[in-house]
Amino acid sequence: MRSAYSVETVRKAERELMARLPEGALMQRAAAGLAAACAGLLGRVYGSRVVLLVGSGDNGGDALYAGARLARRGAGVSAVLLAPGRTHEGGLAALLGAGGRVADDPFEVLAAPDLVLDGITGIGGHGGLRPDAVPVARAAQAARHAGAVLVAVDLPSGVEAESGEVEGEAVRADATVTFGAYKPGLLIDPAREHAGAVRLVDIGLGPHLPSLPGLEALQHADVARLLPVPSGESDKYRRGVIGIVAGSARYPGAAVLAVAGALRGGAGAVRYVGPGADAVLARYPETLVHAGPPSEAGRVQAWAVGPGLGDDPGVAEVLASDVPVLVDADGLKQLDAATLRARTAPTLLTPHAGEAAALLGVDRAEVEAGRLTAVRELASRYGATVLLKGSTTLIAAPEADVPVRVNPTGTSWLATAGSGDVLTGLAGSLLATGLPPRDAASAAAYLHGLAARLASTGAPVAAHDVAERVGEAWRNVSEG
Repeated sequence: MRSAYSVETVRKAERELMARLPEGALMQRAAAGLAAACAGLLGRVYGSRVVLLVGSGDNGGDALYAGARLARRGAGVSAVLLAPGRTHEGGLAALLGAGGRVADDPFEVLAAPDLVLDGITGIGGHGGLRPDAVPVARAAQAARHAGAVLVAVDLPSGVEAESGEVEGEAVRADATVTFGAYKPGLLIDPAREHAGAVRLVDIGLGPHLPSLPGLEALQHADVARLLPVPSGESDKYRRGVIGIVAGSARYPGAAVLAVAGALRGGAGAVRYVGPGADAVLARYPETLVHAGPPSEAGRVQAWAVGPGLGDDPGVAEVLASDVPVLVDADGLKQLDAATLRARTAPTLLTPHAGEAAALLGVDRAEVEAGRLTAVRELASRYGATVLLKGSTTLIAAPEADVPVRVNPTGTSWLATAGSGDVLTGLAGSLLATGLPPRDAASAAAYLHGLAARLASTGAPVAAHDVAERVGEAWRNVSEG
């Protein structure tokens, strides 16, 4: 599992560790890891041209010490000082002592480097790059487009470490070498898109970090532990029955796709309620169908309601039940916060950014720019677990002290009609097996994203392609 911590938490851990170490030892650990990562990206260090973009903070010091290590291995290292009067003295002395130099003309050395190290700002930076740093950063981006490798120190300069927001101009890196712990901005878009491949360097912070992070990203082994496995005594009812309320005369395909996801989510049976029964049975004859209303369809262990529903009734009746309920798509339009908060059984909401904006009463752009803030506010306001879909899918519990989860799988090809319907069925099915909403949402998002990758291989996919690869994704995760 990848765990990310707030800026203040990381700084507190650093202070505690530095109090136990000789002065400067922690920065040397970071610089050693940074230099090793850069050497690996360069392949051949001797004779390579390295440019350091050095700000006034500790990130600038990390860059200078790492540059000194590369210079001692034969690289030609030039430092561009963006705050000459506030440059880290020890780092600069180390660089000069190793044969590096301070660039007279930043644009000259940025014309043809092999590697650029971004140490302009650190985790305390806010509001994008300062105006005086923008021309240099743009020259570094031009070098990157010409073939140089751009490596960010701890996180790309100009992004918000705490939230993943990008409020102004920011560096876009090929790779980010971060120290001690992941920062939320490295895992959440839009900042994540600026980070490139992220490598964590262990500098010994672990014992000084709290047991619960602010954000966590599950990996294969974590998801494998969540997935239900039937026993020898299991039957279709003991494995759980998921009820699907979806589709309409106008959108029967939504019912088919939701059922497709549900059939592959681990539940023993899928009970469909709605006007799309003929379309569902034509594709999936194993489905149990009922014209409705949901209260007369038979016992289920969880409901999933909303895809393609239009204005058809059913949401209120499902929410009045005493089992876990997932609400998506058209079902989200009929929600009342007080009703959800009064439910005794868990509720899982799965909006995209536009639906989340409507639920919060804000513009969609505000949700997309601040996804972490939005998902936490939704979960708190509605007293529900919330899966916020998008380029970074986030899952938040209604309790403020429970870490938000970020889904690391997926592909941009998932932005296709019906893919969310498949996710609804898949997550609802996992709910019916007995998984708590946060785990069901996390496992479903992970499998859904992995299935999309397996289906895509770099090409467009349709929603039914994703559904058909969920089983393969499940095996992939289970087998490690």
